[in-house]
Amino acid sequence: MSLPQPVPPSWKDLGKSSNDLLGKDFNFHGVSLEVKTQTPSNVAFKVAGSRDTKSELITGDLEGKWSDKVHGLTLTQTWTTSNVLRNQIELDNLIANGLKLDLATSLSPDKGAKTAVLSSVYKQSGLHTRASLDVFKGPTFTTDTVLGRDGFLLGAEAAYNVTGGNITRYAAALGYNAPEYAVTVHALNNFKTFSASYYHRVSRDVEAGAKAVYDSKSTHGGVALEVGTKTYLDSSAFVKAKINNSGVIALGYTQSLRPGVKASFGLALDTQKLNAASPDGPAHKVGVQFVFDS
Repeated sequence: MSLPQPVPPSWKDLGKSSNDLLGKDFNFHGVSLEVKTQTPSNVAFKVAGSRDTKSELITGDLEGKWSDKVHGLTLTQTWTTSNVLRNQIELDNLIANGLKLDLATSLSPDKGAKTAVLSSVYKQSGLHTRASLDVFKGPTFTTDTVLGRDGFLLGAEAAYNVTGGNITRYAAALGYNAPEYAVTVHALNNFKTFSASYYHRVSRDVEAGAKAVYDSKSTHGGVALEVGTKTYLDSSAFVKAKINNSGVIALGYTQSLRPGVKASFGLALDTQKLNAASPDGPAHKVGVQFVFDS
């Protein structure tokens, strides 16, 4: 008798361990601040702001979220400094077990732009499938499914333009997840871009990963390669480092200053321009992020 299969990750989370290792906690694009608070009545607020080093623009948003866990209802409203209003309504396990319904809208009064996306997610043992309808863009219907068994994962995605009556995008992925490592291969952008990622938890304190991407439409050709690692110094601090085949080294350091307060520092160095007196563009970058979570 076979054991019950766990719910596999969603399509967007295939290769998540490697993507998080190589993409998160490298805060070298400027200065950012994030403040999160929670009320006894299940209302959460989040204020986030950032200043980009290159453009020197300051952006931010104010978010309020109310959740009723008993009935699986979540309401989220966001107002950005670009004067964009976003609303999201989520219904989780209300109609059927494992089914989540979602309506996300946005409105930009200055530009008269608006979006509305209806989504559904269904999760069961060995199955994770999603479907969404972008009402004002196309309309476009997008669906993806991931099947999992004994650690092996098989996923596919397709987008269909309802007005044009044609498939506008398709992709596929194959992977294997184990407790200490994960391997994922993607064929994206109508099978024109291929990627392979690898993640390994070497020990309790050390993680390593790599990702290779080949784009058949790229003018420079070749494969883009990136490798990185993460090391926990203690229970409240860790360092990360990565390097790509363009010679850019990125370093990140995250320290928990106290419960609910976290600081992250990032540095990116272009090793091919270390000796350049006046390198073209922002060759080297530095940044910092502070997060307050009550």
